[in-house]
Amino acid sequence: MQTTTSRKLINLGTVAMLGVSIGLCAYWYHLGVFHDLNSMQGFLSGIGIVGPLVFIAIHIIQVVIPIIPGGISTAAGVLLFGPWAGFAYNYIGICIGSIINFWLARHYGVNFIHYVVSENTFEKYQHYTKDQTKFDWFFALAIIAPVAPDDVLCLMAGMTHMSFKKFFWIIILGKPITIAAYSWALVTGAHWLTQLL
Repeated sequence: MQTTTSRKLINLGTVAMLGVSIGLCAYWYHLGVFHDLNSMQGFLSGIGIVGPLVFIAIHIIQVVIPIIPGGISTAAGVLLFGPWAGFAYNYIGICIGSIINFWLARHYGVNFIHYVVSENTFEKYQHYTKDQTKFDWFFALAIIAPVAPDDVLCLMAGMTHMSFKKFFWIIILGKPITIAAYSWALVTGAHWLTQLL
């Protein structure tokens, strides 16, 4: 499969996921789940472990195949499951997805990366990999920064000589900071909006 074709399929997948999300929201609205946040959380509690497992699986998929913006799924976790459980589910899904990205890039190289990342984006970050020590520091700082393209950088890390052990600990220790920042911003923003309304 050509890289341009794969990216077109990813774009189609994004549109399809948007359609599925809209349809699911319409179905939930019909069930009365959206009457208030307590109704939504009550619905999720009623389906037990299935809700969290499906959410974590969706998070893993969106990290490996970027068909859902990461900020949206992170925000959804906090809204749907609350700040603590939402943080935990976001953390688990993102870490597993990031490790899968690293492994795929390490084993399949540039050809795989071009399937999911545009050539312009690849070239934009490739020059950071030329100096391993500098890349390691850059990668660690980027993982902590909430606005960095983490998924792309995890793929780039897989192409370098970074050890899996180092990558693992950067992800495990750095990701909570980013996720906590997103979660805090969401909770604060939601509280602010409720005050206005």
